[in-house]
Amino acid sequence: MFSHVVLGANDIAESKAFYDATLGALGGPEGRIDERGRIVYEYGGGRFLVTLPIDGEPATHANGGTIGFVAPSPEAADAWHAAGIANGGTAIQNPPGIRNATEGRVVYLAYLRDPAGNKLCAFHRIS
Repeated sequence: MFSHVVLGANDIAESKAFYDATLGALGGPEGRIDERGRIVYEYGGGRFLVTLPIDGEPATHANGGTIGFVAPSPEAADAWHAAGIANGGTAIQNPPGIRNATEGRVVYLAYLRDPAGNKLCAFHRIS
């Protein structure tokens, strides 16, 4: 459904360290800096970009917004969570673990805020 996701950041180097570690824990490649100074991640047919806001104002997070990343296993979600905390992220909500989702689905979720305050989730569907 989505072609790409772009998040704002206030410190590109800090954000690159955070996302290289967390997305690397999920099997993604290191991000590259493009000609506009944005961090670009291309993996699994999608694009994820992190950039300084175009309007020159500070980056802020979306209230109620969450970006979810597919984790291939609960262990990968745990590694993603640990990498995020070790690289400037903040643990939020419940600790990583199994949750009962809608329609009888069982999922494994881990939540973090990135250094700019964006809410992120590692998601693994168990059933």
